[in-house]
Amino acid sequence: MQKVICKKLYDTETSTLVKKVTWGEYGSQEGWEESLYQTESGSFFLYTNGGASSKYTKEDITRMSAEKKNAWLKANA
Repeated sequence: MQKVICKKLYDTETSTLVKKVTWGEYGSQEGWEESLYQTESGSFFLYTNGGASSKYTKEDITRMSAEKKNAWLKANA
């Protein structure tokens, strides 16, 4: 997935996956995933996706500050 945020392209295909967290079984309407990526320039973003009844009903990308990235990694250790 690709998304432009503040004139910067975030792309799951060209970035490095740092960590992925999933909840629920594959194909579950309530299941979801969060994947933390790092771009070639060192920026971080969170890719989210889930089933129709999950907290992520459509796929999206959210940029992450260093503080938010560190908090996310700590919460998902």
